[in-house]
Amino acid sequence: MDLNNSLDELDFTIMSYLQNDGRASFTVMAKETGASISTIRTRVTKLIEDKTIHILGRVNPDKLGFNAYANIKIAVRPANKIDDVANKLLEFREVSFLAITSGDYDLEIDVMCRDNNHLIEVINKRISSIDGVYNSASNMYLRVLKFAQPDLNLLK
Repeated sequence: MDLNNSLDELDFTIMSYLQNDGRASFTVMAKETGASISTIRTRVTKLIEDKTIHILGRVNPDKLGFNAYANIKIAVRPANKIDDVANKLLEFREVSFLAITSGDYDLEIDVMCRDNNHLIEVINKRISSIDGVYNSASNMYLRVLKFAQPDLNLLK
């Protein structure tokens, strides 16, 4: 297996367990992998400390009242303002994803809003008022069918 960053098969196995259940028992992982509980604990601690993993509770936006979920592409002019605009967007609590992209748009974000009025406020008032935002295009997600972490087996 071609693994980077000195991660080995046990690290990937532990990460797979934690992707399925962030509260997976060290005892169960040790029993099923043949490693000791202290080895599992040490490996998980190392993965957290080096920021390879971050354990959190993922919520279902629909069940909590986030009824307007959208993808927004943003063009920035001049190009030297891309980082400044990105840093402003990082402050938006509604932003769940942010990337610098290639192509016609410079940034792409996903936002989760309470409703359409909240989404309109984010797009038309807050994003458009950021210095350097030249243009944007929005697509509202009507129904999210899959929201997942990457399959670690793709690296094998």
